[in-house]
Amino acid sequence: MAYRHDADLAFLGELSNENLGKLFDLLVYDPKDNQRRRTEELTDSKEYHQHQNNYAQYWQRIAEELQLFGGNTFFNMLRKQGILYNEILCDVCDKMKVKYNKNAETVIIEQSLLMSLLEKALEEMSHPEQEELAKSIGIQDFGHVDASILTATFLKLFNMGKFGAYKGTLIIVNAVWKALFGKGLTLVANATLMRAISILTGPIGWGITGIWTAVDIAGPAYRVTIPSVLMVALLRQTYLNEDVLADLE
Repeated sequence: MAYRHDADLAFLGELSNENLGKLFDLLVYDPKDNQRRRTEELTDSKEYHQHQNNYAQYWQRIAEELQLFGGNTFFNMLRKQGILYNEILCDVCDKMKVKYNKNAETVIIEQSLLMSLLEKALEEMSHPEQEELAKSIGIQDFGHVDASILTATFLKLFNMGKFGAYKGTLIIVNAVWKALFGKGLTLVANATLMRAISILTGPIGWGITGIWTAVDIAGPAYRVTIPSVLMVALLRQTYLNEDVLADLE
């Protein structure tokens, strides 16, 4: 097999070993029980044996593993490579019944996926929970807040670009992680952001549970590709905000 040049994954080559390691671990181990995935091929590669946890030295092989998980095994063998990230992302959106524009930029499709997850969570939140979340993300007049106002606020965060998009992505992805795997991510965040993260964790879990049950039935590949797409979305925003995040550490 071989890595396919993928403009949407090229930024992985600029990440630190620490951040690349998050994607490596996700592709190799199931976060639910930390057991090695039976279908992973990454730890059998010569690149892994040569560089071990110096992930930056073989980021393309890590990206290739994601491309292979996203493709059908039979067709992977025929073409001797997996599929591009954008196709994996769109497949995940289709599986999770996300409304999105297939012709949009990849980062916009990632945001459509994240907002779909958020909307499901907000529908399950009580009004006091909605008020608390509103307060944590800076909405002053939260006495009249509802799911539509919160959705619009998160959309505004994404549309602000840069750190706003990072904050929105971090809050949602961490909440999903907690719901699916019982633990959050290792995060770079300030106190206000951590508060928003903690508030959203519970409600988003209710919205994710039914989705994940359907994914389990759909097949093991989605148990890899869905969280991997969310991880790539978060790593992309981390990369785009390296300068700001450095000041938070």
